Amino acid sequence: MTQQHPIPPSRTSTVRGALEAELASAPEEGLTARELSARVGISEKDVAGHLTHLAKSLRAGGAALTVIPSECLACGFVFRDRERLTRPGACPACRSTRIEPPAFRIR
Repeated sequence: MTQQHPIPPSRTSTVRGALEAELASAPEEGLTARELSARVGISEKDVAGHLTHLAKSLRAGGAALTVIPSECLACGFVFRDRERLTRPGACPACRSTRIEPPAFRIR
């Protein structure tokens, strides 16, 4: 008995190309990693790695990846100086884990 693996849908562009297209048409408030993963068809964990490389490519082309920072829903602390593109685990001010994830768009 052989197990059949599902065949992934064919892509007309690269993952980063698809991310760039989604971010270029993103609303003013941007798109979260979860929204991007659903639109592009990759796992949410893979989005941050692709966005890091996409930011470098955009910089070389004269554009920029804009990050709308995470915010603590309990106390309102904004993670302005955070370098990583993933959602923080806990708020440094109140230790709450109720944190709005960062959003992204192309400027």
